[in-house]
Amino acid sequence: QVQLVESGGGLVQPGGSLILSCVASGSIFSINRISAMGWYRQAPGKDRELVARITSLGNTNYADSVKGRFTISRDYAKNTVYLQINSLKPEDTAVYYCNAQTNGMNYWGKGTLVTVSS
Repeated sequence: QVQLVESGGGLVQPGGSLILSCVASGSIFSINRISAMGWYRQAPGKDRELVARITSLGNTNYADSVKGRFTISRDYAKNTVYLQINSLKPEDTAVYYCNAQTNGMNYWGKGTLVTVSS
């Protein structure tokens, strides 16, 4: 079992920046075997979509809409994955969810709300 807790969301003006964090806890066996972690988001009335993902080998991929603005990184010592968000746009407003894949299972956090508005 893996528990994921996100933090760092909030209200920010267009053009601003945020850093989202997601801490993994629970079974050390499962945490050490996480093959990938990612950030997804779900805007009101829309489906959940992948924003950024990082594998255990450090390979990353991003949604086209966030390339060049978002950066995902992982601190293995802290069991934490980060999402640096720059140049925020109103269309980035959404609940951002952390995801971890391990032992054939998908785990999700409860999400953190990012609102971009002037």
